Amino acid sequence: METKIFDIKKDSKRILFITGAALLMAVNIKTFVQAGALLPGGAVGLTLLIQRIADIFFGIELPFTLITVLINSIPVFIGFKFIGKKFTIYSCLMIFLTGFLSDLLPTYTITNDTLLVAIFGGLLNGTAISICLSVEATSGGTDFIAIYMSEKRHVDSWNLVLGINTVILTTAGFLFGWDKALYSIIFQYASTQMIHMLFKHYQKETLFIVTTEPEKVSNIIYEKTNHGATFIKSEGTHLHTESTIVYSVVAKDQYLSVVRAIKNQVPDAFINTVDTESLTGRFFQKKTD
Repeated sequence: METKIFDIKKDSKRILFITGAALLMAVNIKTFVQAGALLPGGAVGLTLLIQRIADIFFGIELPFTLITVLINSIPVFIGFKFIGKKFTIYSCLMIFLTGFLSDLLPTYTITNDTLLVAIFGGLLNGTAISICLSVEATSGGTDFIAIYMSEKRHVDSWNLVLGINTVILTTAGFLFGWDKALYSIIFQYASTQMIHMLFKHYQKETLFIVTTEPEKVSNIIYEKTNHGATFIKSEGTHLHTESTIVYSVVAKDQYLSVVRAIKNQVPDAFINTVDTESLTGRFFQKKTD
Protein backbone atom coordinates (compact mmCIF):
# COMPACT_ATOMS: atom_id res chain seq x y z
CA MET A 1 0.00 0.00 0.00
CA GLU A 2 1.46 3.36 -1.05
CA THR A 3 1.93 5.94 1.70
CA LYS A 4 0.67 9.45 1.04
CA ILE A 5 3.41 12.07 0.96
CA PHE A 6 0.92 14.78 1.91
CA ASP A 7 -2.27 14.05 3.84
CA ILE A 8 -4.52 17.12 3.54
CA LYS A 9 -6.33 16.64 6.85
CA LYS A 10 -3.32 15.63 8.95
CA ASP A 11 -0.82 18.08 7.44
CA SER A 12 -3.27 21.00 7.50
CA LYS A 13 -3.77 20.33 11.20
CA ARG A 14 0.00 20.27 11.70
CA ILE A 15 0.47 23.59 9.91
CA LEU A 16 -2.37 25.18 11.91
CA PHE A 17 -1.00 23.95 15.26
CA ILE A 18 2.57 24.96 14.39
CA THR A 19 1.42 28.45 13.38
CA GLY A 20 -0.45 28.80 16.68
CA ALA A 21 2.56 27.52 18.66
CA ALA A 22 4.91 29.93 16.84
CA LEU A 23 2.57 32.85 17.57
CA LEU A 24 2.34 31.85 21.25
CA MET A 25 6.13 31.55 21.54
CA ALA A 26 6.73 34.87 19.76
CA VAL A 27 4.19 36.66 21.98
CA ASN A 28 5.86 35.10 25.03
CA ILE A 29 9.29 36.33 23.85
CA LYS A 30 8.01 39.88 23.23
CA THR A 31 6.13 40.09 26.54
CA PHE A 32 7.34 37.94 29.47
CA VAL A 33 10.85 37.11 28.22
CA GLN A 34 11.79 40.63 27.07
CA ALA A 35 10.09 42.29 30.05
CA GLY A 36 12.11 40.21 32.51
CA ALA A 37 15.31 40.32 30.39
CA LEU A 38 15.30 36.53 30.70
CA LEU A 39 17.17 33.93 28.66
CA PRO A 40 14.84 30.93 28.23
CA GLY A 41 17.56 28.45 27.28
CA GLY A 42 17.91 26.40 24.11
CA ALA A 43 18.18 27.98 20.66
CA VAL A 44 15.81 30.82 21.61
CA GLY A 45 17.84 31.65 24.71
CA LEU A 46 21.11 31.49 22.78
CA THR A 47 19.62 33.76 20.10
CA LEU A 48 18.56 36.31 22.70
CA LEU A 49 21.99 36.04 24.37
CA ILE A 50 23.76 36.82 21.09
CA GLN A 51 21.35 39.70 20.41
CA ARG A 52 22.03 41.12 23.87
CA ILE A 53 25.83 40.80 23.55
CA ALA A 54 25.76 42.46 20.12
CA ASP A 55 23.57 45.30 21.38
CA ILE A 56 25.30 46.00 24.73
CA PHE A 57 28.94 45.46 23.77
CA PHE A 58 28.97 46.39 20.07
CA GLY A 59 25.88 48.58 19.59
CA ILE A 60 24.60 46.29 16.78
CA GLU A 61 20.93 45.30 16.52
CA LEU A 62 20.76 41.80 15.01
CA PRO A 63 17.48 40.29 13.68
CA PHE A 64 16.09 37.35 15.65
CA THR A 65 15.28 35.32 12.51
CA LEU A 66 18.81 35.38 11.09
CA ILE A 67 20.47 34.27 14.33
CA THR A 68 17.98 31.52 15.17
CA VAL A 69 18.16 30.05 11.65
CA LEU A 70 21.98 29.91 11.83
CA ILE A 71 21.96 28.39 15.33
CA ASN A 72 19.48 25.71 14.29
CA SER A 73 21.42 24.62 11.20
CA ILE A 74 23.24 21.77 13.03
CA PRO A 75 20.16 20.52 14.96
CA VAL A 76 18.21 20.60 11.67
CA PHE A 77 20.88 18.40 10.08
CA ILE A 78 20.52 15.95 12.99
CA GLY A 79 16.76 15.98 12.45
CA PHE A 80 17.00 15.21 8.73
CA LYS A 81 19.56 12.43 9.23
CA PHE A 82 18.33 10.68 12.38
CA ILE A 83 14.70 11.63 13.14
CA GLY A 84 12.52 12.24 10.07
CA LYS A 85 12.30 14.49 7.03
CA LYS A 86 8.71 15.75 7.44
CA PHE A 87 9.32 16.20 11.16
CA THR A 88 12.34 18.37 10.39
CA ILE A 89 10.57 20.35 7.64
CA TYR A 90 7.70 21.23 9.97
CA SER A 91 10.21 22.06 12.70
CA CYS A 92 11.94 24.44 10.26
CA LEU A 93 8.53 26.06 9.66
CA MET A 94 8.17 26.53 13.43
CA ILE A 95 11.68 28.00 13.71
CA PHE A 96 11.15 30.44 10.84
CA LEU A 97 7.65 31.55 11.95
CA THR A 98 8.84 32.11 15.54
CA GLY A 99 11.73 34.25 14.31
CA PHE A 100 9.62 36.18 11.80
CA LEU A 101 6.85 36.92 14.31
CA SER A 102 9.38 37.85 17.02
CA ASP A 103 10.90 40.44 14.66
CA LEU A 104 7.44 41.66 13.63
CA LEU A 105 5.64 41.98 16.98
CA PRO A 106 6.26 44.97 19.29
CA THR A 107 7.57 44.52 22.83
CA TYR A 108 4.84 44.80 25.47
CA THR A 109 5.30 44.65 29.26
CA ILE A 110 2.52 42.79 31.10
CA THR A 111 4.15 42.91 34.53
CA ASN A 112 7.45 44.09 36.01
CA ASP A 113 7.49 41.34 38.65
CA THR A 114 10.40 39.15 37.49
CA LEU A 115 9.25 36.08 39.43
CA LEU A 116 5.80 36.20 37.81
CA VAL A 117 7.47 36.72 34.43
CA ALA A 118 9.71 33.66 34.99
CA ILE A 119 6.86 31.37 36.09
CA PHE A 120 4.15 32.34 33.61
CA GLY A 121 6.62 32.85 30.77
CA GLY A 122 7.97 29.35 31.40
CA LEU A 123 4.46 27.87 31.41
CA LEU A 124 3.66 29.55 28.08
CA ASN A 125 6.97 28.39 26.62
CA GLY A 126 6.31 24.79 27.68
CA THR A 127 2.79 24.97 26.25
CA ALA A 128 4.08 26.19 22.87
CA ILE A 129 6.68 23.40 22.72
CA SER A 130 4.09 20.79 23.73
CA ILE A 131 1.74 21.93 20.94
CA CYS A 132 4.58 21.42 18.44
CA LEU A 133 5.46 18.00 19.80
CA SER A 134 1.81 16.90 19.69
CA VAL A 135 1.83 17.28 15.89
CA GLU A 136 5.32 15.81 15.42
CA ALA A 137 7.38 18.98 15.16
CA THR A 138 9.67 20.91 17.48
CA SER A 139 10.74 24.46 18.19
CA GLY A 140 14.35 23.58 17.31
CA GLY A 141 17.66 23.65 19.17
CA THR A 142 17.85 21.35 22.19
CA ASP A 143 14.39 19.94 21.40
CA PHE A 144 15.97 18.06 18.47
CA ILE A 145 18.47 16.57 20.92
CA ALA A 146 15.66 15.56 23.30
CA ILE A 147 13.69 13.84 20.52
CA TYR A 148 16.82 12.08 19.24
CA MET A 149 17.72 10.81 22.73
CA SER A 150 14.13 9.73 23.42
CA GLU A 151 13.85 7.73 20.20
CA LYS A 152 17.31 6.15 20.37
CA ARG A 153 17.59 5.56 24.13
CA HIS A 154 13.88 5.26 25.01
CA VAL A 155 14.20 7.65 27.94
CA ASP A 156 12.35 10.84 28.80
CA SER A 157 15.23 13.27 28.21
CA TRP A 158 13.66 16.67 28.97
CA ASN A 159 15.59 16.86 32.26
CA LEU A 160 18.79 16.44 30.22
CA VAL A 161 17.70 19.47 28.19
CA LEU A 162 17.16 21.35 31.46
CA GLY A 163 20.76 20.52 32.40
CA ILE A 164 22.13 21.76 29.06
CA ASN A 165 20.13 24.97 29.37
CA THR A 166 21.43 25.50 32.90
CA VAL A 167 24.98 25.54 31.47
CA ILE A 168 23.93 28.17 28.90
CA LEU A 169 22.30 30.28 31.60
CA THR A 170 25.35 30.00 33.86
CA THR A 171 27.40 31.54 31.06
CA ALA A 172 24.85 34.35 30.82
CA GLY A 173 25.14 34.87 34.58
CA PHE A 174 28.83 35.72 34.28
CA LEU A 175 28.06 38.29 31.56
CA PHE A 176 24.85 39.98 32.73
CA GLY A 177 24.42 39.19 36.42
CA TRP A 178 23.21 36.22 38.39
CA ASP A 179 19.73 37.49 39.24
CA LYS A 180 18.48 37.27 35.63
CA ALA A 181 20.26 33.94 35.12
CA LEU A 182 18.62 32.43 38.22
CA TYR A 183 15.19 33.72 37.21
CA SER A 184 15.81 32.21 33.76
CA ILE A 185 16.45 28.83 35.40
CA ILE A 186 13.04 29.14 37.11
CA PHE A 187 11.59 29.97 33.68
CA GLN A 188 13.19 26.87 32.15
CA TYR A 189 12.10 24.64 35.05
CA ALA A 190 8.49 25.78 34.69
CA SER A 191 8.72 25.16 30.94
CA THR A 192 10.14 21.65 31.43
CA GLN A 193 7.46 20.68 33.95
CA MET A 194 4.75 21.94 31.57
CA ILE A 195 6.15 19.68 28.85
CA HIS A 196 6.18 16.75 31.30
CA MET A 197 2.52 17.37 32.07
CA LEU A 198 1.24 17.95 28.52
CA PHE A 199 3.42 15.71 26.38
CA LYS A 200 3.72 12.08 27.49
CA HIS A 201 4.66 10.29 24.26
CA TYR A 202 8.19 9.35 25.35
CA GLN A 203 7.24 8.54 28.93
CA LYS A 204 6.57 4.87 29.73
CA GLU A 205 4.29 2.92 32.07
CA THR A 206 4.90 -0.65 33.21
CA LEU A 207 1.73 -2.74 33.56
CA PHE A 208 1.35 -5.72 35.91
CA ILE A 209 -2.09 -7.26 35.27
CA VAL A 210 -3.26 -10.23 37.36
CA THR A 211 -5.92 -12.15 35.43
CA THR A 212 -7.35 -15.54 34.53
CA GLU A 213 -7.68 -14.45 30.90
CA PRO A 214 -4.08 -13.58 29.92
CA GLU A 215 -4.51 -14.17 26.17
CA LYS A 216 -7.43 -11.76 26.03
CA VAL A 217 -5.49 -9.12 27.96
CA SER A 218 -2.35 -9.47 25.82
CA ASN A 219 -4.45 -9.18 22.65
CA ILE A 220 -5.95 -5.93 23.92
CA ILE A 221 -2.47 -4.53 24.63
CA TYR A 222 -1.25 -5.50 21.18
CA GLU A 223 -4.30 -4.05 19.40
CA LYS A 224 -4.01 -0.74 21.26
CA THR A 225 -0.23 -0.28 21.27
CA ASN A 226 1.44 -2.85 19.00
CA HIS A 227 3.39 -4.04 22.07
CA GLY A 228 3.69 -7.62 23.24
CA ALA A 229 3.51 -8.96 26.79
CA THR A 230 5.10 -11.55 29.08
CA PHE A 231 3.12 -14.15 31.05
CA ILE A 232 4.16 -14.95 34.62
CA LYS A 233 2.34 -17.82 36.34
CA SER A 234 1.08 -16.82 39.79
CA GLU A 235 -0.97 -17.96 42.76
CA GLY A 236 -2.98 -15.86 45.19
CA THR A 237 -2.08 -16.28 48.89
CA HIS A 238 -5.67 -15.87 50.13
CA LEU A 239 -7.65 -18.41 48.09
CA HIS A 240 -4.63 -20.09 46.45
CA THR A 241 -6.23 -19.73 43.04
CA GLU A 242 -3.98 -19.91 40.00
CA SER A 243 -3.75 -16.88 37.77
CA THR A 244 -1.34 -15.16 35.39
CA ILE A 245 0.49 -11.84 35.64
CA VAL A 246 0.60 -10.12 32.26
CA TYR A 247 3.66 -7.88 32.18
CA SER A 248 4.02 -5.17 29.52
CA VAL A 249 5.45 -1.68 28.97
CA VAL A 250 3.44 0.92 27.05
CA ALA A 251 3.79 4.62 26.23
CA LYS A 252 2.16 6.86 28.82
CA ASP A 253 -0.16 8.48 26.28
CA GLN A 254 -1.51 4.99 25.42
CA TYR A 255 -1.93 3.88 29.02
CA LEU A 256 -5.50 5.10 29.65
CA SER A 257 -6.94 3.56 26.48
CA VAL A 258 -5.31 0.20 27.36
CA VAL A 259 -6.60 0.19 30.94
CA ARG A 260 -10.11 1.21 29.89
CA ALA A 261 -10.27 -1.54 27.28
CA ILE A 262 -9.03 -4.16 29.77
CA LYS A 263 -11.50 -3.08 32.47
CA ASN A 264 -14.31 -3.13 29.91
CA GLN A 265 -13.54 -6.59 28.50
CA VAL A 266 -11.92 -8.26 31.55
CA PRO A 267 -13.62 -6.53 34.53
CA ASP A 268 -12.08 -8.77 37.20
CA ALA A 269 -8.49 -8.01 36.12
CA PHE A 270 -6.25 -6.50 38.81
CA ILE A 271 -4.04 -3.80 37.27
CA ASN A 272 -0.94 -2.26 38.84
CA THR A 273 1.04 0.44 37.00
CA VAL A 274 4.56 1.71 37.67
CA ASP A 275 6.32 4.71 36.13
CA THR A 276 9.22 3.53 33.97
CA GLU A 277 12.32 5.72 34.27
CA SER A 278 14.36 4.10 31.49
CA LEU A 279 14.16 1.13 29.16
CA THR A 280 16.81 -1.01 27.45
CA GLY A 281 16.05 -3.56 24.75
CA ARG A 282 13.56 -3.92 21.92
CA PHE A 283 10.59 -1.61 22.30
CA PHE A 284 8.28 -0.68 19.45
CA GLN A 285 8.39 3.05 18.75
CA LYS A 286 6.38 4.53 15.91
CA LYS A 287 8.89 6.02 13.46
CA THR A 288 8.77 9.81 13.11
CA ASP A 289 8.07 10.75 9.49
